[in-house]
Amino acid sequence: MIHNVTWPDGAKCAVSLSFDFDSETNWISRDPENLKRPGTLSYGTYGAKVGVPRILELLKDEGLPATFFVPGWVAENRTQRVEMILEHGHEIAHHGYLHKWPDPDKPDEVLEELDRGLEALKKTVGVRPVGYRSPAGETTMDQLRLLTDRGFLYDSSLLDDIVPYQHVLEDGRPGPVELPWHWSTDDAPYLFFTISVPRPMATNEHILSIWKEEFREIRRWGAYLDLVMHPQGIGRPSRIALLREFIAFMREFDGVWFATCEQVAQAYLDQREGEAEPEAINPFIKV
Repeated sequence: MIHNVTWPDGAKCAVSLSFDFDSETNWISRDPENLKRPGTLSYGTYGAKVGVPRILELLKDEGLPATFFVPGWVAENRTQRVEMILEHGHEIAHHGYLHKWPDPDKPDEVLEELDRGLEALKKTVGVRPVGYRSPAGETTMDQLRLLTDRGFLYDSSLLDDIVPYQHVLEDGRPGPVELPWHWSTDDAPYLFFTISVPRPMATNEHILSIWKEEFREIRRWGAYLDLVMHPQGIGRPSRIALLREFIAFMREFDGVWFATCEQVAQAYLDQREGEAEPEAINPFIKV
């Protein structure tokens, strides 16, 4: 049975505009040899150089909040852009250090990625994030404990629901709130073409048709849309126009609450205070 969420001010659904500001880490983490390939790295450089400023310009025009998930390496090496995000009033969340996919067989590396990323964000821009998204949505069974021990409010790594829910650890402690997402509402499958991983390049019309229909039903179900985007993808000229058109489409409907991931997670906790969490059915539960 799908559990219902009561959104603030009687809203019918919630929408988060979230951006994974990977910059060059998306390519360095896949293959360290890419450090010798400025052509490959320039894909990620575009996200910092052009994508982020254009996205911030759009968000300012639309008067909307957003959440930027930032690897620690990006905070250290693209500091001015991260500061620009903060100056515009948006949320900064954690996205690892070098965008390495967490490997369950390498717990020490998982821990290092998490803590090194935290330290980099704190040292460079003075941010102690309350939210985390694992690179490529990959995570480990131990990650929830690490996030809980470090006081994270929410995680946004799983694809197993259409509304937020709160994890419960094996020892019974409440874990972070999960903000689910899905590949169909992530720009990467449509926009990330590379020589090593060639993909068809989708037209704006193709992407919009999927996003519009998904949003329409999410709103009808009273659910949550976590729109996942990347400055090196959605930051291209025609794709910025795509995002602007999609925002205009969503605004044609009443009862749409645009909020940061932190606001959604906190609203979920506030409205569930004193209530029992629905039955846990997620990838961390042994079956």
